[in-house]
Amino acid sequence: MARPSIELVAALREAARRLREGANYAWGHHGACNCGHLLQVITAFSEADILRYAHTGTGEWTELAEEYCRTAHAPLSFLFAKLEEAGLTTLDIHHIEYLNCTEVLDQLPGGFRWLRRNERDDVIRYLETFASILEEKLIRSVDINVNDLLPASVEL
Repeated sequence: MARPSIELVAALREAARRLREGANYAWGHHGACNCGHLLQVITAFSEADILRYAHTGTGEWTELAEEYCRTAHAPLSFLFAKLEEAGLTTLDIHHIEYLNCTEVLDQLPGGFRWLRRNERDDVIRYLETFASILEEKLIRSVDINVNDLLPASVEL
C-alpha cells in the first residue's frame, strides 16, 4: 500500500471533494477519471494537460503504470513520478482506477463491498476511505514521549 503522507491524504480528500462538488468525471478520460482527478490535485494540471501527457503512451492508467520507467524523461513518466513522489506505487494506481484494493474495501463505511470503477459516488467513497486508512497509519507512526514536551521541572 501507499506510503502514508500528509500530502497524499490531503490530495485524496481534495480529489474526493472536487468530485462531490460536481467536477467533470469520465472514467474513460485520462484527465477526468479516478487517477486523473488525483493527478489534477497533485500536479495542479488541468484535465486537458493530463490528457495530453497521457496520450504520449498507450492504454489506460493501469497499462501505462505497468510500462512506467523511472529513468525515462517522457511526459508521461513525469506524471507517474509525481504520483510516486506523493507515495503511490504502480499497484496503488491500478487499485485507484479499479477501486479494488481489499484493504480499502474492508474499511468502507458499512463494511466490505465491491465498488464500481466508473461510478462517481463509489470513487468518492474509495478515495475518502483510502485517505482515512493512510491518515490512521500516519497517526500510529508518530512516536511522542510526552515527557519530552514538558519543561524539565515537570514529569508525568
